[in-house]
Amino acid sequence: MASFHGNQTTSSTTTLTHSPIYHSIILAGPRLKPLQQIHARIIITGLGRTRSLITKLLSFAYAAASPISYTRSLFFSIPKPDTFLFHSLITLTSKFSFPQESLLYYRRMLLANISSSNYTFSAVIKSSADLMAFSIGETIHCHVYICGYGLDAYVQAALVSFYAKSGRVMIARKVFDKMPDKTVVAWNSMISGYEQNGFGKEAIELFYLMQYLGVKPDSSTFVSLLSACAQVGAIGLGCWVHEYIARNCFDLNVVLGTALMNMYSRCGNVSKAREVFDSVEEKNIVAWTAMISGYGMHGHGSQAIELFNEMSFDGPRPNNVTFVAILSACAHAGLVDEGRQIFTTMKQEYGLVPSVEHQVCMVDMLGRAGHLNEAYQFVKNISPKEPAPAVWTAMLGACKMHKNFDLGVEVAEHLLSIEPENPGHYVMLSNIYALAGRMDRVEKVRNIMIRNRSKKEVGYSTIDVDHKVYLFSMGDKSHPKTNQIYLYLDELMSRCREAGYIPASESVMHEVEEEEREYALRYHSEKLAIAFGLLKTGPGVAIRIVKNLRMCEDCHTAIKYISIIANREINVRDRLRFHHFKDGSCSCQDYW
Repeated sequence: MASFHGNQTTSSTTTLTHSPIYHSIILAGPRLKPLQQIHARIIITGLGRTRSLITKLLSFAYAAASPISYTRSLFFSIPKPDTFLFHSLITLTSKFSFPQESLLYYRRMLLANISSSNYTFSAVIKSSADLMAFSIGETIHCHVYICGYGLDAYVQAALVSFYAKSGRVMIARKVFDKMPDKTVVAWNSMISGYEQNGFGKEAIELFYLMQYLGVKPDSSTFVSLLSACAQVGAIGLGCWVHEYIARNCFDLNVVLGTALMNMYSRCGNVSKAREVFDSVEEKNIVAWTAMISGYGMHGHGSQAIELFNEMSFDGPRPNNVTFVAILSACAHAGLVDEGRQIFTTMKQEYGLVPSVEHQVCMVDMLGRAGHLNEAYQFVKNISPKEPAPAVWTAMLGACKMHKNFDLGVEVAEHLLSIEPENPGHYVMLSNIYALAGRMDRVEKVRNIMIRNRSKKEVGYSTIDVDHKVYLFSMGDKSHPKTNQIYLYLDELMSRCREAGYIPASESVMHEVEEEEREYALRYHSEKLAIAFGLLKTGPGVAIRIVKNLRMCEDCHTAIKYISIIANREINVRDRLRFHHFKDGSCSCQDYW
């Protein structure tokens, strides 16, 4: 029998005692795990060279997440690993989330001059994506073509997923389009790739193509599609998916159920999200957290806290993400005392160390409520490291909200010193200087931005009309009905001014004339989307908008007036939360 060093063969069981694995087994005694007990029996009975047994043992070892040192020793105990063993190991390690091991065995297989199969290529491509080892993945892509698997359906689906995960969706789409036979897995990979990279509109368009070609979707398709619907606010398609799931008797498991909850919450229907939550039988931590987050996003702080308490009493143990959701809910609802108590509970009762996200929530909560000194002291007390830029950004937002410009300038300058490459900080600092009347500093900051070629993130808004998503950016004139949209928006804004609306022109471009500022504000993306929605829908139909940035003060004020003039409910989801406008007021109570 071969020793575990693989350099000698003997039938004597005495030789086995020289094996390091055997020694670890003997020394473990009664504390042996079942897997090691089986391994010990294999050694003692002289079957240590039987490849099928060792391969099966390795299968169990990776499935049970055994220590890497143990599984590697098992592998090295085999003198000449064959094709079957290599293929099995590469597939197993990829499947059970050991991507580094998968690539290690792939390299050893190449050194042993053993050819790959479509399954091994699929596995190592997945492992490259899991490790974000994109250069290795590209090299393997070359191997794919050299070995003649360039048109294999399984390999191509893996390549689509790989390039999508690496953020190169255009390459992923090229691979996808070249596939002669697209399986549902390939369609899912491409839809998921679009969604995960922020291309929700493209994900939805691809699903429509999938439907047109008669490809039957599965649960994975709908999980990605619902996330895309949530991303762009396509509630019409999201509702259709829900009906399809019910009509075709899909199992509403926790993954699909959570995707539905997120879709409804992020599309503005939190009550429907709660219905789905209640209908999911086996709820995990992700489902509970998603529902708490949904309540918080809509400003329903009390409901969020009630559900959090129910979860603490009769649900899974809250984790770090859960506490981010509940603290955020407290911040958006102005529940400062409750937020302080929850933050203390997180540390003392659950033993969780506050992360940057928790710190941001606390500063945001205290700052929004006007407790600037307490918020600033909280930031100063963060240790042992320098507070993260996101924490200082939350502090700066609070200073701007409550017009504490002296503290705001101090915070903004500190923020720039620790993160000088972020263009958003320069914009905030410029606005703070302008509001404080320090126009010389405004010009200086703008000159720095020009010199550094810093650009502010482009804002856009989407609206779902008749199951089709339309996208607008500021001053956008790409829509076929542009003239009609602009004329109608001009009419709306004129009527708003007659009703008492005054543009908040101090919030933009302080170096231009008043008339130019008002023009810039009038054609913000959300106003264009709302005008289009009012033109395309009948009386009484609620308008739903999704914006990628925080809504500005002027748009917030203007939409209140539009809700009165048009007699419509208007729901806007910005980067921070939901705003439900009705009869001239907003659900956030001007607290965002």
